[in-house]
Amino acid sequence: MIQPGIKITRALPGDAAELSAIAYSAKAYWGYPESWLRQWDETLTITPGYVLGNPTFAAASGARIAGFCSLVLRPGEAFLDHLWVLPSAMGVGIGSALFTFAEGVARSGGAQTLRVESDPHAEEFYIRMGASRYGQVAAPMEGSERFLPLLEKRL
Repeated sequence: MIQPGIKITRALPGDAAELSAIAYSAKAYWGYPESWLRQWDETLTITPGYVLGNPTFAAASGARIAGFCSLVLRPGEAFLDHLWVLPSAMGVGIGSALFTFAEGVARSGGAQTLRVESDPHAEEFYIRMGASRYGQVAAPMEGSERFLPLLEKRL
């Protein structure tokens, strides 16, 4: 169930710049160096074509988009490609609402599993949402060893 005051709708190609700004802001919230953020530019930039080609949903609290999610659907499974919330809107249920909404979209697309390659800082959130860790992938940055948790939730 979506929290009162949170409205989730299909994102439009014209929302791409705002969605990108949300992704950058949310990633920067974790204190990553600016040089790392620049290296993630391609991943954090949402294009109008991406929005058209992938189920992408915006969550609004009031008149402003406060977060978004997008999925890549594959036979039998879905991949949560993005789930970002503005730092100023964290902790009020927007991320949970987006994750729950993404589960419904994945189920209706025939997926039995929802997979996530998570930022290490977001792993706890996904576990609270019912996902389990099944592995990790190396993601070194500028000589720093780091790993991204691989999570999945059976639908």
